[in-house]
Amino acid sequence: MASDLEFHRGVVLASGNSVLCSLLDGLSGPTARARIWRGLTQQDAVGRTLYEHRAILAALRDRDAETARSWASAHIASVEQWLRSTL
Repeated sequence: MASDLEFHRGVVLASGNSVLCSLLDGLSGPTARARIWRGLTQQDAVGRTLYEHRAILAALRDRDAETARSWASAHIASVEQWLRSTL
């Protein structure tokens, strides 16, 4: 959980977008339980999350905005799909 927050915070801080930083801070607390529950109940959720995070980070390091955006969209979509099916 701490690593997940650190990853997201690092990406947001690097963006320099103060609104995005505030949004992340506002969402981190209320979604903590759901993220922990997903990690415990969804098969390979942690492995998939790490894979997606690494792909996003690699694209950012390569300065490939389109690939980073695509991976971020896929990452968000998978979490959203899990939330919709679980909650």
